[in-house]
Amino acid sequence: MKSILLLFLFVFLTQFTFAQTHKLLRGKVMSDHFLLQNVDVINKTTFTETKTNEKGEFIIAASVNDSILFYDKDYELKGIKLTPEDLENNNMIVSIDKKPEELKEVLIHKVNVDWEFDKKWEQLKRNEVAVYRQSRQLKNPGVYDGTINNGMDFVKIGKMIFGNRSKGKKDKVENPDAFKEAATSNFDEKFFTETLQLKKSEIETFLNFCNFDPESKKTTTENANSLELMDFLYQKSIEFKKINAPE
Repeated sequence: MKSILLLFLFVFLTQFTFAQTHKLLRGKVMSDHFLLQNVDVINKTTFTETKTNEKGEFIIAASVNDSILFYDKDYELKGIKLTPEDLENNNMIVSIDKKPEELKEVLIHKVNVDWEFDKKWEQLKRNEVAVYRQSRQLKNPGVYDGTINNGMDFVKIGKMIFGNRSKGKKDKVENPDAFKEAATSNFDEKFFTETLQLKKSEIETFLNFCNFDPESKKTTTENANSLELMDFLYQKSIEFKKINAPE
């Protein structure tokens, strides 16, 4: 009887200690623009595991410095050592890379390229990079007034590239701020500063950057949902940081 009581006490103390030191870590696993299901999420430190659901979401008990592995046979194995910020944010977004496929046969096809359009697109990208780098130099470094120095004329550039292709089509009245309104109504400032790791002074510039991408209109349609909008913002934040990276 005494041994049973001791065993029960040991199990209770073990569970209590585990509950005090571990928290439930929530997150999503994706590759490119797609959320991945049935990815093995393994806490290597505690030998516990789970799988992502059909929305790419997972929940697993973890604590600071635990090693979390993300495994799928078609993707590269990825490991993350948890930091206090990971557990505090509790909204981890993990991107894993697809394994390269060995090509058995390569077929070469003739492709007709619109070189004039390609040159315009290249010049557009050059202008975009230059303007966004200049926009970081605010009038007062300590105060963000919501403006962008030397702002790009997005309407003019859009007409330069796509204007000739839209001739003959009926003009539609669209709200130019539809994307920005959708982004700010679905996500608060904490999402941009903590989840996307943007500075508070970069949020307005980042939203303008996203709004310029034609793909942003797909996130404001009637069939779109907040998850698609979140995925778009996450991917654009990666591109935005690369453009704004110090030279």
